Amino acid sequence: MQENNYILAIESSCDDTAAAVIHNSKICSNVVATQKIHEAYGGVVPELASRAHQQNIVPVIHQALQEANIDKKQLAAIAFTRGPGLMGSLLVGTSFAKSLALGLNIPLIEVNHMQAHILAHFIDDGTSEKPNFPFLALTISGGHTQIVKVTSHFNMEIIGETLDDAVGEAFDKSAKILGLPYPGGPLIDKYAQNGDPKRFPFTKPKVGPMDFSFSGLKTAVLYFIQREVKANPDFIAQNLDDICASLQYTIVSYLMDKIKNAVKHTGIKEIAIGGGVSANSGIRKALQEAENKFGWKTHIPKLEYCTDNAAMIAIVGELKYKQKQFSTFDVSANARMKF
Repeated sequence: MQENNYILAIESSCDDTAAAVIHNSKICSNVVATQKIHEAYGGVVPELASRAHQQNIVPVIHQALQEANIDKKQLAAIAFTRGPGLMGSLLVGTSFAKSLALGLNIPLIEVNHMQAHILAHFIDDGTSEKPNFPFLALTISGGHTQIVKVTSHFNMEIIGETLDDAVGEAFDKSAKILGLPYPGGPLIDKYAQNGDPKRFPFTKPKVGPMDFSFSGLKTAVLYFIQREVKANPDFIAQNLDDICASLQYTIVSYLMDKIKNAVKHTGIKEIAIGGGVSANSGIRKALQEAENKFGWKTHIPKLEYCTDNAAMIAIVGELKYKQKQFSTFDVSANARMKF
């Protein structure tokens, strides 16, 4: 890339409106507007999300350009999340990206949201070591749970995935059962720090060696809480730390079982995690311990690149820009976009 090639990236796949500017693999700005409106409903409401994106997108992009200290005329391309995600949310980002690229007469670059979580590891932050190909990526979020074999930047193969719910949903729904506010996953992590992870044993779902299932675990948590609260109405309040620690221990050890199977299956010992749940302290600690125990090389992203953000869209945009992988202007949002 030449010195003046700044790329603006837009991310709007769910309930965060984000924009970032990248230059020579370094992030110049990374702005995220989080939508608080969904907290009252205990989950993301798609119609409200798309309306909030419409309100947020102009100020977020303006701020990203301002923080990067550039004018929009200096942009070389616009990268945007095409999918997967919520259709209404994706439409806002896609439409705006197309309009802006057309107006500036610069290339448009579509990005797969799940690929971006994996390729976020290639952002030049001055500290983190980049993964070597091939490596295994564990993408864990509210909407996805996958093990991906990554052979090159754009050669990825899903070798294991959830058969029903995603791990982030298992955390959030379990938190809701415990009466914790949305989003509950980070709160389970917080309370788990002070609890006994072996106090309440939960059964790990049994599916294929590299696949996942979380619906049965959610049901098991529901029945367990209903049974215990019937016997003792104060059960949750009296045991919250231990419940959260036990649940987190079960989920993390289940994820680690699957990664171990994937390492055995592929012979690849380099592991990278991505997605919102990769911010969880339990999975981070387990991966670091596995690095020492099994001789793995593990890559754990900075917290700001775990949850949905535009910096990860920007790095994919830059990689595609170098290869001239541009989109046509009749491109449309794809809620169920595959690799």
